[in-house]
Amino acid sequence: MTSQFVLTFGREALTLLLMIAMPVLGVVMAVGLLVSIFQAVTQVHEATLAFVPKLLAALAVFGVVGPWMLSTLVDFIRRTIESIPSVVG
Repeated sequence: MTSQFVLTFGREALTLLLMIAMPVLGVVMAVGLLVSIFQAVTQVHEATLAFVPKLLAALAVFGVVGPWMLSTLVDFIRRTIESIPSVVG
């Protein structure tokens, strides 16, 4: 196992992490911004009003994008496991 392989593997893992996390984080951030604007306009500062819409948005994104996320992760794990013999030997 060379240092180049380790760096390449780490870069691929971080890229995959960002690619998979971005849809959920983006939607939750957008919903959080909209809820914050609504709270500022109406001056209603309730904690559940900020939490529940973000939770529902995250669940909706997982429902829509979840199969893609899972297949991408399974493909990465499969490639990683299949590369073990070439790394060890």
